[in-house]
Amino acid sequence: MRFLVITNAPTLLQDSKYVAYDPYVREMNIWSKYVDEFTIISPTIYNSKLLVSEFNKQPKVISVKSLDFTSVLNSVKSFLYLPQIVFRIFKACRKTDHIHLRCPGNIGLLGCLVQILFPSKMKTAKYAGNWDPNSKQPLTYKIQKWILSNNILTKNVSVLVYGKWQNQSKNIKPFFTATYSKDEIEPPVNRDYSSTLSFMFVGSLVEGKRPLLAVKIVQGLIKKGISIRFNIYGEGVLKQELQDFIDKYSLNESVVLHGNKPKIEIKKALRQSHFLILPSKSEGWPKVVAEAMFFGVIPIATQISCVPYMLDNGKRGLLIEPELEPAINTILDYLENKDLNNISRLGENWSKAFTLDEFEYEIKKIMT
Repeated sequence: MRFLVITNAPTLLQDSKYVAYDPYVREMNIWSKYVDEFTIISPTIYNSKLLVSEFNKQPKVISVKSLDFTSVLNSVKSFLYLPQIVFRIFKACRKTDHIHLRCPGNIGLLGCLVQILFPSKMKTAKYAGNWDPNSKQPLTYKIQKWILSNNILTKNVSVLVYGKWQNQSKNIKPFFTATYSKDEIEPPVNRDYSSTLSFMFVGSLVEGKRPLLAVKIVQGLIKKGISIRFNIYGEGVLKQELQDFIDKYSLNESVVLHGNKPKIEIKKALRQSHFLILPSKSEGWPKVVAEAMFFGVIPIATQISCVPYMLDNGKRGLLIEPELEPAINTILDYLENKDLNNISRLGENWSKAFTLDEFEYEIKKIMT
């Protein structure tokens, strides 16, 4: 089978090998196990730090320009690139057996449009964003969701979305993602919540993840007398702003920026943590939440996308509003009045059903 991936995620050439963002590579390694030829259409330049790993099966890569409509100049350039990108996508779709769209994204949107011309070809679409029909999203995201849901425009496709939503077309398939295998399941551990609490944040240090709000929440809890060690893992444009805030308010003893770390170090940190905090503006299936629960870490997260489903509306973790004082008060009440070890155990039991083994089994069903 010839397998074509159309994605915004940059594919980079390092030491004569193609690499990409590590979690994405780990997933594509599973998809590519069931194909003979593996081709990716994507940008091939990225100007920020990225935790990367090498593809197990090296793809053929068709390079396209990134599309950026954040300024007038970039918009003009992007419109000039469009015909070339569309032509390359069309040409690649014509030659492949299976079209795999990675959405949402600008390149994904073009892929959604071009795939309409190939109704008989086998297709999958991985929608990694928020599928909630009632959420506020950019127009381009709404267009992608509409095209993928439309049984007239998009045929012979499985659209994999996070969470279970009512009134969906037959194209839409509830799905999940995973990080750990059955072999990595460990016996439950009762944590001590009576002394210093270990909080962690894992993700890009960007506005959408609200890492500064997470730091301010921890600062507020410390002011209320809670002893906390807060470990932050990730890179991004807000890193210096976070460090400046930590320095300004003398939080260096409590809050530490670790940068990007490999899976093995994140796994070690999860074993030693009590809480994960993720006050994001938007998510698809936040893998870090499921990863935390896998090791009994209690998530503290905003009520977005499928997070309420993952946390069983608060039974497997804490749902907060993205306002500082309400979040602090909610967490304080939670610490004082909940059976935290029971909540940890409920989350752990749920998350362990979503292993890499199960993930691969579901992908194999789609591909064969």
